[in-house]
Amino acid sequence: MQMLKDRDYVIVDHDLNMTLSQFKNKYGENMKRDVLTINRRKRGDDSDQIYVFFPDEPEVGLKTMKSYITRMNEENVIRVILVAQQNLTPFAKTSISEICSSGISEMGSRYHLEIFQEAELLKTLLERYTTKETQSSLPRIQLIDPIARYYGLKREQVVDIIQPS
Repeated sequence: MQMLKDRDYVIVDHDLNMTLSQFKNKYGENMKRDVLTINRRKRGDDSDQIYVFFPDEPEVGLKTMKSYITRMNEENVIRVILVAQQNLTPFAKTSISEICSSGISEMGSRYHLEIFQEAELLKTLLERYTTKETQSSLPRIQLIDPIARYYGLKREQVVDIIQPS
């Protein structure tokens, strides 16, 4: 939820500040991960939506990815974050890269899929990685950089990083 809020999606404070006991009351102790699916709109732009999927199976396969793409098409959503328990199957990885590079939604926009492993998100990435405050030129951030992935940054996007002293 914090990642979506940092990306300027509409998040209710109650969802953001939920305690473990409140979470268990809402979803149950042994809930299915699919129940956790999130759909949020960007603040100020109702047409920009994102899905966050939590697949049940440890290794996400092609069948699951196709069902997510179908759901995205039905609801006109082009952005998705997939929180996987483990790595994706090789065939699913190949299909995802094909979908992102050539797949065009029914709205005419390219899909934007991001994949995170559950272990990466257990501790907020921002708490784990910091940057130096004094740098004379603009550094380049790799697309695979954890912070760039956290904020959903794209190529040639310029960001200003401000840290408290």
